Amino acid sequence: MAGSESAAVADLFIIGGGINGCGIARDAAGRGLSVVLAEQGDLAQGTSSASTKLFHGGLRYLEYFEFRLVREALEERETLLTAMPHISWPMRFVLPYHADMRFEGATPTSRLLGLCMPWMRGRRPAWLIRLGLFLYDTLGGRQILPATRTLDLTQDAAGRALQPKFRKAFEYSDCWVEDARLVALNARDAADRGARILTRTRVVRAARVGAMWQVETEGPEGRAVQFARALVNAGGPWVAEVIRDVAHIATADGVRLVRGSHIVTRKLYDHDRCYFFQGKDGRIIFAIPYEQDFTLIGTTDKDHRGGPGTAYCTEEERDYLCAFASEYFARPVTAADVVWTYSGVRPLYDDGASSATAATRDYVLRLDTGGAPLLNVFGGKITTYRRLAESALAKLAPYFPQAKGDWTARVALPGGDFPVDGVAALRAGLRARYPFLTEAWAARLVRAYGTQAAQMLGDAAQAADLGADFGATLTAREVDWLRTREFAVTAADVLWRRSKLGLRVSAEQAAALEGYMAGH
Repeated sequence: MAGSESAAVADLFIIGGGINGCGIARDAAGRGLSVVLAEQGDLAQGTSSASTKLFHGGLRYLEYFEFRLVREALEERETLLTAMPHISWPMRFVLPYHADMRFEGATPTSRLLGLCMPWMRGRRPAWLIRLGLFLYDTLGGRQILPATRTLDLTQDAAGRALQPKFRKAFEYSDCWVEDARLVALNARDAADRGARILTRTRVVRAARVGAMWQVETEGPEGRAVQFARALVNAGGPWVAEVIRDVAHIATADGVRLVRGSHIVTRKLYDHDRCYFFQGKDGRIIFAIPYEQDFTLIGTTDKDHRGGPGTAYCTEEERDYLCAFASEYFARPVTAADVVWTYSGVRPLYDDGASSATAATRDYVLRLDTGGAPLLNVFGGKITTYRRLAESALAKLAPYFPQAKGDWTARVALPGGDFPVDGVAALRAGLRARYPFLTEAWAARLVRAYGTQAAQMLGDAAQAADLGADFGATLTAREVDWLRTREFAVTAADVLWRRSKLGLRVSAEQAAALEGYMAGH
């Protein structure tokens, strides 16, 4: 066989470099376990870079009575916020109200209200929304984030971008997160704690051999064989394919692929709050300030047919999101406003729900003990990734009595070792140390690298010391950091996952970056 054969036996071999795989790798490595993770493409190349970029409890999940999921997610918001204040921060969400708002017909709340109050004809009453927001404020033991308040849209700045018929709104708290950077930083922290992170490495076969797993991989160095005491299938949308085509194991568990598409438009309003819009079809979307000069709108919920890698935002979905947002904004949103679209496939556990919207967002962990253990990870949401990792290690604990206990709560990710309210001070300190940085440049670096921004800039006395300029403040010094510290290999890794500078650089600048990456 070409390539090398590793004699060492790892404790865990993890398939999948999305947020669940990297979160489990970090948690396991911190417990003292030996870990190998293989990802067929780049970290976060699939679902984990295609989210709505929110740490949120899932306000609409209350209508499905998913109280445990919402409570866990709400508890996690502040736990995660304190560990990564550079890539996550509080945001306020404005929920405009009007009397025609309706439930998605399949929700338990809709059915219950239909029985008790048939005259409501599926409408969402204001008192019920306020009750939901009260639960949202209290279920998770909120300490950092401010509580819900009621807005007069005729007086508040949030009303200026909306149609005049919206006169009242509720404003509540949730959190933003840079989703793909979250994955990269979990992988980096796992590597710093001893894990081996193999990107561009596909697992072609996994089989039980005695008391362990024999895993055959194909990567940049050719084919190799690895051995592990336990296998974790965190393949995301590919989880069923790994079970069926890689491990060749029969299972009754299934995955439901649900496509979520988003559009990015030119900036639609001037304040820093988000909007939570409720549609006539009972669905909801968000409109969120994005990368200073843009607005992010999403998401759709469509059952996805075909391979997970084929997902894209269709013209129908784009037009649906434009029309949905136009029901609220004073100026209609059109296809001409859209500068970028993206789409991801959520690997939801197939619970037999009647619609994609109604399918559970909770995670399901299935442990196959027909020999060396195999843990299959279904579903989950980005907000609960850390708790999912803890639950995964709890499932595997009987096989690793030497492993340490839970440790990740509020432990900073790389660059996140500063107070939640310390971004402004960090930015000011960076500009004082590097006077050539503009305010916008310093802000971007702090939001990407936190306390490690200065380590990345090193002894630079002027911008020229940072090497080649690839546009939009991206320099060779930063690219080299991403290559050597964050597993970036191609220009797309840098421009669309480690950052979103792809929105700002020209085709010529992207080509120059690709040439630079290829040369290294």
